[in-house]
Amino acid sequence: MIILFDLDGTLIDSTEAILESFHHSFDFHKLSRKDDEEIKALIGYPLDIMYENLGVEKGVISEIITTYKEQYRDISTQKTELLKNAKEAVELAKEFATLGIVTTKTGHYSKVLMEHFNIMHHFDVLIGREDVQNPKPHAEPIMKALEKLDTKNKEIWMIGDTKLDLIAAQAANVNSIGVLSGYDKIETLKMFTNVILNDALEAAIYLQSRKK
Repeated sequence: MIILFDLDGTLIDSTEAILESFHHSFDFHKLSRKDDEEIKALIGYPLDIMYENLGVEKGVISEIITTYKEQYRDISTQKTELLKNAKEAVELAKEFATLGIVTTKTGHYSKVLMEHFNIMHHFDVLIGREDVQNPKPHAEPIMKALEKLDTKNKEIWMIGDTKLDLIAAQAANVNSIGVLSGYDKIETLKMFTNVILNDALEAAIYLQSRKK
């Protein structure tokens, strides 16, 4: 079995770091701050799409993203935490499956975070924003991860907390589990998957039971 995990809202909570980095970037570029809820509603999308949806002109988005990333790099390990049961989920899943991470975050920072939490060694592949042309909900990130793994005769699952993860799984023709530990509500997740559980650990237990 192959299990691919999303990061934000699935294994980690970096909401504080994300919000602080957004506010810093708006302040630095003398733009009016956005409401926290507006920003949180877009978490899971690539940064350029988030800024565009927050009303930033396309011509300055790349510059603002640079400012965001500089701030995020400085605070991410201090202001990000593993979600409850996340480490246990990864350790359990590793007992019976090959693991990967498919995230819209920058892969480099994601790896740093996973090493900070001492779980990176459980994963055979990590696909971040810079590794693909088309981020989730496109199939490309999942397909790119699977290219690096031996998929022959293996059941493949994507675990994520937003519709972006589940739509990407559909597009890549792999199974999916929606978890309620993150940003999308159950009503949204229900539209894109038949399996919805509370968190990554419940998902790992569910998948372990399928192996028996």
